[in-house]
Amino acid sequence: MATDPGRVEVLALAGLPEVTEGDDLERMIGDALEATPGALPIEPGDVLVVTQKVVSKAEGAVVDLRTVTPGPEAIEWARQWDRDPRQIQVVLDEAARIVRMERGVLIVETRHGFVCANAGVDASNVGPLSGDLVTLLPRDPDASATRIRAAIRDRFGSDVAVVISDSFGRPWRWGIVDVALGVSGLLPLEDLRGHPDADGRVMRTTVRAVADELASAAELALGKTAGRPVALVRGAQPPAGEGMSRDLVIPPENDLFR
Repeated sequence: MATDPGRVEVLALAGLPEVTEGDDLERMIGDALEATPGALPIEPGDVLVVTQKVVSKAEGAVVDLRTVTPGPEAIEWARQWDRDPRQIQVVLDEAARIVRMERGVLIVETRHGFVCANAGVDASNVGPLSGDLVTLLPRDPDASATRIRAAIRDRFGSDVAVVISDSFGRPWRWGIVDVALGVSGLLPLEDLRGHPDADGRVMRTTVRAVADELASAAELALGKTAGRPVALVRGAQPPAGEGMSRDLVIPPENDLFR
């Protein structure tokens, strides 16, 4: 793949098998890099985007619903909106704060500070035990990204930034887009405030969510049903540095909707 200015390419990695708890995900990603034509050698500015689902499964961030006893709130909510009360209980357990429960939609703030539907608890693409298992968000997505980055650097001798991604809905717009849950080796935001635009006007509010853009670009190649959980994004040249996913979360004092 070329890295011409003004050109960004996304390559879905081939050959990752079904991931289960305890699997060496870092080795599996390295094997997929070797098996995917054009992925190697790693180039400066490359970014690996890894979907949350495989990270959660490898790390054991999975709940067997057969072990869950729902409480009265979960049972009543599930009865009203035709949901699985066990899964609702897991969402309530994962929530640091309930933002809204209305019309069958449960929006919460997670322990990470993310505001999203169902605390990121997901019953899709969980493998052979579909229907009995749900995945949770990784406990520390930045640490997960850092482990993958370190393993790839050790194996191939080249540093590559890593983004852990997941699908979130958005206020005021239909549909989901992938966003960054964890980052390593890049700054997730590009602050353009104080810089002139193309007409020479100084920008006063523009901050690009680069890590989210990388996650969303990768999702176009990965898809939701193709079994491709890792992509290499080349040519985006994100701002280098050691940021964290918390940088993307608006603090309470700046949150106009809290």
